Amino acid sequence: MNIHESAEDYLEAILILKERQGLVRSIDIAREKNFTKASVSIAMKRLRENGYIEMDAEGYITLLPQGMEIARRIYTRHRLLSQFLEHLGVSPENAVADACKIEHDISVESFEKIVAFARERGLIDEMN
Repeated sequence: MNIHESAEDYLEAILILKERQGLVRSIDIAREKNFTKASVSIAMKRLRENGYIEMDAEGYITLLPQGMEIARRIYTRHRLLSQFLEHLGVSPENAVADACKIEHDISVESFEKIVAFARERGLIDEMN
């Protein structure tokens, strides 16, 4: 699955907003990410064209299966890496910021080894 980091961030934001408030529109993403409405609009168009999301007539966004898979993968990585870094003594703010950077670039192998290590020691919660 070859997708740009920015697209992963948008898909993750859609998932987070969906969990938080139920329905998601472009304006919600713009507010959440502190992006302009125009840049979000362009990104949503690209995500639609690539089959990651769909938008209804009222502008509500739904993750399609391919988009949901990516969003869940990135969000799970984010949460687990944040927890792990906090257990290492990193401040919560830095743990979240660093997890955002790591979640996109870490290999599957390295991520799985970190998760296995942390779970063996009870450092992270069980998640998908």
